[in-house]
Formats: sequence, C-alpha cells, structure tokens
Amino acid sequence: MKFDTPATTNPIDQLKVVGQPTSRIDGPFKTTGTAPYAHERHDVAPHAAHGYVVGAGISKGRIAAMNLEAARAAPGVITIVTARNAGPLGKGNFNTAKLLGGPEIDHYHQAIALVVAKTFEQARAAAQLVRVEYVRTAGRFDLAAQKDTAQLPRFMAFGGPPESKVGDFEGAFLAAPVQLDATYTTPDQSHVMMEPHATTAAWQGDELTVWTSNQMIDWSRGDLAKTLGIPKAKVRLVSPFIGGGFGGKLFVRADALLAALGARAAKQPVKVALQRPLMINNTTHRPATIQRIRIGSTKDGKIAAIAHESWSGDLPGGKAETAVNQTRLLYAAPHRLTAMRLAELDLPEGNAMRAPGEAPGMLALEIAMDEMAEKLGLDPIEFRIANDTQVDPEKPGRPFSHRRFIECLRTGAQRFGWGRRNPRPAQVRDGRWLVGIGVAAAFRNNQVMKSAARVRLDSRGVVTVETDMTDIGTGSYTIIAQTAAETMGVSLEKVFVKLGDSKFPVSSGSGGQWGGNSSTAGVYAACMKLREAVAQKFGVSPQDAEFADGTIRVGERTVALADAAGTDGLVAEDHIEFGELQKKYQQSTFGAHFVEVGVDAATGEVRVRRMLAVCAAGRILNPTSARSQVIGAMTMGVGAALMEELAVDKRQGFFVNHDLAGYEVPVHADIPHQDVIFLDETDPMSSPMKAKGVGELGICGVGAAVANAVYNATGIRVRDYPITLDKLLDRLPSVA
Repeated sequence: MKFDTPATTNPIDQLKVVGQPTSRIDGPFKTTGTAPYAHERHDVAPHAAHGYVVGAGISKGRIAAMNLEAARAAPGVITIVTARNAGPLGKGNFNTAKLLGGPEIDHYHQAIALVVAKTFEQARAAAQLVRVEYVRTAGRFDLAAQKDTAQLPRFMAFGGPPESKVGDFEGAFLAAPVQLDATYTTPDQSHVMMEPHATTAAWQGDELTVWTSNQMIDWSRGDLAKTLGIPKAKVRLVSPFIGGGFGGKLFVRADALLAALGARAAKQPVKVALQRPLMINNTTHRPATIQRIRIGSTKDGKIAAIAHESWSGDLPGGKAETAVNQTRLLYAAPHRLTAMRLAELDLPEGNAMRAPGEAPGMLALEIAMDEMAEKLGLDPIEFRIANDTQVDPEKPGRPFSHRRFIECLRTGAQRFGWGRRNPRPAQVRDGRWLVGIGVAAAFRNNQVMKSAARVRLDSRGVVTVETDMTDIGTGSYTIIAQTAAETMGVSLEKVFVKLGDSKFPVSSGSGGQWGGNSSTAGVYAACMKLREAVAQKFGVSPQDAEFADGTIRVGERTVALADAAGTDGLVAEDHIEFGELQKKYQQSTFGAHFVEVGVDAATGEVRVRRMLAVCAAGRILNPTSARSQVIGAMTMGVGAALMEELAVDKRQGFFVNHDLAGYEVPVHADIPHQDVIFLDETDPMSSPMKAKGVGELGICGVGAAVANAVYNATGIRVRDYPITLDKLLDRLPSVA
C-alpha cells in the first residue's frame, strides 16, 4: 500500500477497538514470568553454556600481551574467544567502534575476550584470571577541552544538514533591542534499562539463530551477518520481549556478536549478558553537549533573530548529537542560524537515547525562552504563543500538517493553575520550602518508516498477525492487535500477535517515535489485503462488504469469517510505504509541560510536587499505554533535570559511575502525581491510522520545565544540567 494522499474515512475510524483504553495483552505473560526474555530462553537452549565478557582496562592504546593459561585451566571452562582466534570480522553499518577489540583498543570496556564455561559462576571466575598487558596512548576525554577542534559533521539521515541559515542572523541580532546570548551544557547520560544487553546464540550447521534483546530486527540481523561475514539469509534474529531499550538496543551490540562467536567455538549454544558496568562503558550513551543560544527580539516580544549552536563529541567516524533540530521548527523568526559541530573523543560511543536531538536541545532552548521572556517582562506562555508559526520557519512554503501548540499551552495553563503563579522568583514559601512553577514546550518530529506484516485467518475465525516489529515495553502487541481487530471486524480476543522474529515481514521496528504509527499502518495494509481475499472468496467487492462481529456482510447475506476462511485458511501480506506527504508537509508532535517544585531553603533539596503534560500527537491508538509512555518519559525528564550524569574520569577516559548505585535515576519517592492530557485530534497526512508517535514527545522539554520552576522558586538560574545541590546552596535566599 502506497500512502501518498491524505487518509480519508477508513475502517480504523470506527474506533470500536482502536482508540479505546485497553490493558496490555502481553501483561499476563510479564506478570507471571512466562514472557521469554533473551537470557532466559531455556525453551530453545536448555543446556546453554555461559559466556562472560572481559572489557578493556584502558581507554586508548593496544594490547601488548594476553595471558589466557590460568583462565583456560579454570574449572568448567570450555573455550575463550579473542580477536586472535575469532576469525575475520567486519564492522556493521550502525557501529562506530568494533564490537570485539584487539589488539587496538578504541575505548574503555571495549570487549576483548569472552570466557565460555559450563556455568555463569565458572565463566565469571575464569574471566578474572585473564591477564592483559597494555600499551597506553594519550586520549581525548574532555568535550570542553576539544570544543575548538570540533568540525561540522556529515549529513545525517535522521539529523539533517549540519547547519542551516535563513536571512542575516548576525545583522538582525546586533540590531535587536533585546538580546540573549547564553551557553548551556548537558552531561553524558546512560539508558540504564532494566534488562541488560543479552543474547542466547546457537548454530545449526552454517545457520545462526540469536535470541536477543533488540529494537530493530532487520537492521541488526544485517549488521550481525556483515560482522560475521556470512549471508544475511543465514542469520535468524528473535526478540519477542525486551526489558527496556530507550535507543540503547537499536543496534547489535557485543553480547550478540560474542554469543555467536562463543557458540561457534564451543560447538553448543551460549548465552551472554553484559555486566552492568559494561552496559554503560561498552555500549552507547547520550553524548554531552555544549549549546550556545542567541535570541534577538523586538521590545514587544517578536523574535527577529534566533541562533542555536551545539557541540558534542564521539569516537572517530561517529555522529553528532542533533540538539538544534527543534530550533529549526519550533518558533518563528525571519533570521535564523543553527549549527552542529562534532569533536573527536575517545570515550565510549555516543548514539541515540530517547528523543535524540530534541531531548538535550529542548533542555537548553526552553530555558533560553524563559530567560528571554523575563528580559521582555512577558509571561513565558504568552511569549511562546507570540512566536508560534503554522509553517516551517526555514521553508515558509511548507505548512505543518497539524500544529496545536498554542492549544497545548492554553489547556495546560488552565488545568495547572498557571494564573496563580507569582512571576517574581523566590516569593512563594510553604514552611521551609521555596515553591515555584515552570513551563516548557514539548516538540518531537513525527517520523514514519516502511513497515510490513502478514495476517492469517483460520477456520476458527482467529486472525494471526506476524511482523518483526518489537515491543520494548511500549505496548506494540496491544495496538497491533487493536488495529487487526478493528480492520477485520473481530473482537480483540480473536487476534493473536507474533512479533520480533526475522522470519516475519520487515517492520519499522521500535525507535525514533515512529514504531507505533508505522507498524500499525503496515498491519492495516495487510488486513485490507486480507479483506480483499475474504471478499473475493465471498464473491463480492471488498468496497461493498462490511466486516463486523466476526462476519462479512453484503446486503442481506452474512457469512462468518471462520467459514469464509475454510479449512485451509487465508493469508495476506502487504506493507505501508510512505510517499511525498512528508516532504509537502512538516509533520511534528507538540506539547506543553508544567511542573511545580519545592526547594528546601536550607539544604537546596529539590522536590517535584506535581507535573502535567498536554500532548497533541494525532490519534491516540490506546490511551492507556500512551499515558504510560508519557509519564515514563516525564520521569526520565526529571532524571535529566536533577540527577542523571555520567561522571567522566578525564585522566583515564571512562564513565566512573557505571552501575545503578552510582548512576542515579528517579525512584517512586522522587515522582509525585503526574497528569497527562491528549488533545483530541487526527492527522490524515501522517498515515491511514491518522496517528503520530508519542513515546519520545513526553521527555522533550520536561527538564527545562523543572529548571524554570527551580528558578521561579529560588531566583537561581542554572544553565548546567543536572541541577544538583552544589549549584544552588551558595545562592539560596535567606532562610529567615
């Protein structure tokens, strides 16, 4: 199915199943412990050996010698894999560094060996006996120190050009009567998902199967095949349940490669799970940024010039953090400048983490907007509204497909009680607490990806959906089932969904906020093809047929779908392919975040008291799971604002706090009641579902709303995240 014209009325619009609050159909499997996760595949590999990864103990240099004798002689050891005996290995399209290092070392904890033993404890004990001698070389570990060496990166598929210019920014900024020129920083952050990167691997002859934890099945299948130097057709990748990803499992990582190499060497299935420290230093993270924002405005609050420049770092050949993306689209201004610059660092690989680009970019931009509003003496909401635009500011001939940003702000202000906010900072107290309210915009682009599915109708009237789409805790199983049920006119109980297997048609996968909309559109396309097959067997035109209550009806004739399927059943397969609408219309999601905080006047402790998100993100396919997505993202936003930071040892070049004891994330006690409002809307330019993504919109802007609330409470403006006690203590208002 080619989607190149706006969606009109279709079966999804019935909203009998789609759009209804629905509990997750996979919930019982997870709560009863029967959902098969990658490291627990006793059903397919009951006697698998265990692999334990040895990570490099230096950040830059080479291995001079590796002594494996003691490890090989340890109890239970079956084999040890290193770069010397692994055979020729390539590098996948999505990895910046080699997944198995040696003799050259690219970063700290790069995998250099896998010890395979009969039990996990034996593998772990033997791994401690591996002795490695290194030759260290100097590395670059400090973004601020390397900032002046940063260059414009190459064009990025999901990030656009490295710089953009409209009009004469420099001239307009200098001429503006009100100016802001400020620099903000965001730290390196880690995904720290609950489930580690884990894989169980087995060979049958020259064919490999990996049961792994991965968001993008087809990408990773191809990369694993390329790395091993075998045909893609010889690799099967299975990932039906994933215990969190947040972008950290978009690509194949060392666990999958080493499990495959270990299984080949041991001649039996092998399972590997990365230790928590290796999850942080071996895999990917959100890179730190330095961001400079300049805004020039008229005295009445119309932005005349806006510039956003960002610096980030990565390994040689890596990618920039696209922190300026939202500034290209969010606010109107005739004169504009954005630029990304990339410095080479020898830290572990920087890559996608939930809402790459917009998440760190909004942390800076939305503080800057508040600072500018204060300079102008304007309410922060009214300043944002005054600079709204219904067209792409860089390409004014390209309208937004749907943009209800102002309504998000107005709705949130009314619901949250914004009118009661004291605009003068440090004026509201509740006992020992300084109380403040903050607001920030939410923005994330709506991306779509080609996605396919296969649907089967059997003699029981059951519809089975097969697609390699993944569910990373987002609710994919449920919205796909809802889509099939709605389109085929059956109850949800009559739909069975199979996900996460490379034997199934290639889907969009989970990432970039494109998964829900794109994968359901692919299922819709396949179901429409199945409707054609049913109608043809019934001898009628599909346009004349009604599919409802498990039947097909035309006029007075009604036949159960089970009977129409017959004993052999019916099968249909199709995909959704997106045309030029994305180019004709700017498709984005919008929102507004409101936060109230209390700051202890004596200690500087910050407590979030209440939160509200108002979202405009197309049709909400399942309000229950969509709300869950947004409140989870809001929680991550609080973490980014107040506590999350990978501490860099700038001498040795690694992240010091590489476990959940040292890398702090919000817990239940940190998060108060959270409220979410979805505006009732559809976007026919987006897909036949008329939906958009929502899972990443919820994090964009949250941290800035917290920062703006802290300022309103204390009068202290913090431009360097996270907002920790040391940045408040010496500037707090008097307790008296």
